[in-house]
Amino acid sequence: MSRPRAHGLVSQLRRREPMESVAVSATQAKNQFGGLLETVIQGGRVVITKHDSPKAILMSMGEFNSLSNAHKAELEALSGEFDRLLARMQTPAARAGMNAAFHSTPKELGRAARAAARKRG
Repeated sequence: MSRPRAHGLVSQLRRREPMESVAVSATQAKNQFGGLLETVIQGGRVVITKHDSPKAILMSMGEFNSLSNAHKAELEALSGEFDRLLARMQTPAARAGMNAAFHSTPKELGRAARAAARKRG
């Protein structure tokens, strides 16, 4: 990430490759907003600093939407998996099994756990 000086900022921004980040001070951002906006529209990113510390970023709406929706498909897949698991737990057999487990003695639960472990092993 580079830091152009206030003098000639707009011309420096025009020479940058798309998707390259540019760091500018808040004062430069305020004074040269039109040039920064054009940089962002063309695919760049602008990091706005205050006292040499990054405080904000200016990016295109397309990039923002892409970042905002990045986990949407994953969340929908997990939601679908949860719904399928919940549906499987709502069957009469699953209800009967849970009812039996809740009404079992500790000794019965221990026997059932050992039997299940043997089946898996």
